[in-house]
Amino acid sequence: MRAYDFAKPALYALPAETAHETIQRLLRAVQGTPIQSFLRDRYAVSDERLETDAFGVGFPTPVGVAAGFDKNARVPRALAALGFGHVEVGGVTAERQPGNPRPRMFRLREDEAIVNRMGFNNEGADIVGDRLNREPAPDVPLGVNVGKSKATPLEDAATDYLYTYERVGAHADYVAVNVSSPNTPGLRSLQNRDSLEQILGTLSDAGADPLLVKFSPDLPEPAVEEALAVVDDLGLDGVIATNTTTERPDTLRSPQQAERGGLSGKPIEARATSTVRFIAERTDVPVIGVGGVSDAAGAYAKIRNGASLVQLYTGLVYEGPSIACDINEGLLELLERDGFDSVADAVGADL
Repeated sequence: MRAYDFAKPALYALPAETAHETIQRLLRAVQGTPIQSFLRDRYAVSDERLETDAFGVGFPTPVGVAAGFDKNARVPRALAALGFGHVEVGGVTAERQPGNPRPRMFRLREDEAIVNRMGFNNEGADIVGDRLNREPAPDVPLGVNVGKSKATPLEDAATDYLYTYERVGAHADYVAVNVSSPNTPGLRSLQNRDSLEQILGTLSDAGADPLLVKFSPDLPEPAVEEALAVVDDLGLDGVIATNTTTERPDTLRSPQQAERGGLSGKPIEARATSTVRFIAERTDVPVIGVGGVSDAAGAYAKIRNGASLVQLYTGLVYEGPSIACDINEGLLELLERDGFDSVADAVGADL
């Protein structure tokens, strides 16, 4: 039995957000200490077959932490020490935001899922940008996810995103534009062509590079194709697929499924992988696959369907700190089984 299995009952006895904050404090306490080096020695998997390049950035492994886990960029070095090949912090907004009222995060334990309606709670671009400037960078690529402030009118979204980028962008190995969270009123409406062109064009003109955009799994296929046309027209560098869903699959068993918010975890895995494939078949830019990744098989499925990188968050809640190590070791076994020399060779092999 893994050590995390002993800790689970105590963590699960706490409200989900309280447990998350407890883990954050622990990670913050070990960051920059000898314990961080101990964690890296235990969890990091170093193998050139796992190395891959995407949008001009080199990644030591394809498995990263999705946005939402470290909203305020407080523990990226500690997360890197757990064996993750990149860390995406945020979403960061121009204004400091408390987010939605608590409780706003719910475990669906029977389904290995989470529902959240956090509402972009974060310390704001000025504070997060200052922290990124003051503290050492992690030794893996750092992505920064940027969102729209709740109080900003939709018509002023481009200016709002630009303010955030100007304060955090210098410290990012890539910038991800979040127009797909279901928990900020009206945000998903920004996935239309005109809004995307204005927001992404403004950031591109400001020098954001590499620049990625994160899509919702709830977009109809014609809307995805229109959004991808914007990606190609503006010369964006990548796509992240996908965010959480507001839909509730019939397979859900937990009573917490009735909570309002975005669903993540195992129940959306197949749909997210299908969306990765749909996007990869229609664009030449790298795709980061997110949604339900909790083991090597799931990560490998997204890679074979066109994802250059994968990210996870909910899987970390259910599987614990060894998840990146377990996935990376499993990927090496799958690559060897199927005769691939590297992860890069396996990307899109099923297309």
